Amino acid sequence: MSWTVIAALIIIGLIFLILEILVVPGTTVVGVVGFILMTIGIWQTYIVYGNTTGHYVLAGSLVLTLGVLGLSLRSKTWRHAMLDAKIDGKTNVFDETKIKVGDSGKALSRLVPMGKAFINDDYYEVRSSGEFIDEGSEIIITKIEHNKIFVKLNNTK
Repeated sequence: MSWTVIAALIIIGLIFLILEILVVPGTTVVGVVGFILMTIGIWQTYIVYGNTTGHYVLAGSLVLTLGVLGLSLRSKTWRHAMLDAKIDGKTNVFDETKIKVGDSGKALSRLVPMGKAFINDDYYEVRSSGEFIDEGSEIIITKIEHNKIFVKLNNTK
């Protein structure tokens, strides 16, 4: 077996082991295959080139594995691959002095059970209490909890 094949086995095995540690969760086939490939490469070195060369390849493989693992676990290595976008969206934030239980409005989208509504000259995300309310229906606020507005169909109109 040539040096190229042995080096390829060890390097591919090392790549599989790094993928197992950093990307694939749990103990999977990827890690087992990586370990087997590295073992075959080192074992073939002992058989073809003798004990002395086998010891050097084994030691080199261990140092290479620890070095690559240490390098890949540093935070600077992954800075280019990380998502660094900031989320600046808001939840349903509203002024509780503008709306209150009993206010009525209009469903702007179908509430299944959540959707958009127009209440007191402003747009809100609202929830029905389980029933589906069609778009354009008159609604009334039944409950306000934290940032959630619960509505029902306004049957009085």
